[in-house]
Amino acid sequence: MRMRPVSLALILAAALVVLLAGAGLWSYRGPGPKAKSGEVTTVVLERGSGVSQIARTLEQGGVIASAGLFVTAAKLSGATAELKAGEYEFRSRTSMARVLADIRAGRVVRHLVTIPEGWTSEMAAEAVNRQPVLTGTAAVPPEGAILPDTYQVQRGDDREAVIARMRKARDELLAELWAKRQPGLPFDTPEEAVTLASIVEKETALPAERPRIAAVFVNRLRQGMRLESDPTIIYGVSKGRPLGRGILASEMAAVTPWNTYRIDGLPPTPIANPGREALAAVLNPPKTNELFFVADGSGGHVFAATFDEHQRNVARWRQVERQRAAAAAGGR
Repeated sequence: MRMRPVSLALILAAALVVLLAGAGLWSYRGPGPKAKSGEVTTVVLERGSGVSQIARTLEQGGVIASAGLFVTAAKLSGATAELKAGEYEFRSRTSMARVLADIRAGRVVRHLVTIPEGWTSEMAAEAVNRQPVLTGTAAVPPEGAILPDTYQVQRGDDREAVIARMRKARDELLAELWAKRQPGLPFDTPEEAVTLASIVEKETALPAERPRIAAVFVNRLRQGMRLESDPTIIYGVSKGRPLGRGILASEMAAVTPWNTYRIDGLPPTPIANPGREALAAVLNPPKTNELFFVADGSGGHVFAATFDEHQRNVARWRQVERQRAAAAAGGR
């Protein structure tokens, strides 16, 4: 049987389909639009947006050239129900295929909130409330209730939810460390451990000293001695904010719930949020007979087991202070 010749129109139509398919594939996998400014384009895909709205947002932002092609590609790839809201950054000329893959995977921009060890809960709440990408308002959590760390957040996260993450992180770490604690410690509850750890945290900026300082305070508690920690005086004066000066004799003598020069045992609450190392140090302190420490003039401390030895160390520290004061006066 003789076949009919293929019409020119049909050939042209087939060629057009191939051409359009190739153009679509190039638009999908090839370089996207040039960024309108700089090298990166930032877009925010709102929660609850459907694929059509997401496509329009991307097109209006200059990330993709065709919202229609994006919708088609999302449907054909089965990604329609998997696109995730959030803040995204795309480099100039990123392909639509990469844009779709990033949104499908939820590769949102991550912002950081850092809470240093030894910050008070009020200071931590202020840091969370200052982060402009978050929503809502965070209340001040109880002192010592959060774990100092750097936390990743994304635009639109609720500030109270961020604080809740910090509290959960502390609770989980404390439970883990408490279960492995040294037997015979002179306190009975995890909350008391946090209180002591907060004092250790504020006593030294040197991580290597935390276990030794923890041991001194544990030894003092066992012997019924007062802790006599300067940071507890400061907390009673400024709730942990730096004084910007030395402690006054009147402040040392003042009776506050936290002044361990005037109260026996532990204060009623922590004086800051201790970090991992301070918590670990008070729950597993090294075995020592040391009961005293004083600054050594180099940023650290010198330790002593007897009061006489401690007094000699204090005398050396006072000499360092006098030398520094004389040098400062001579430089004016």
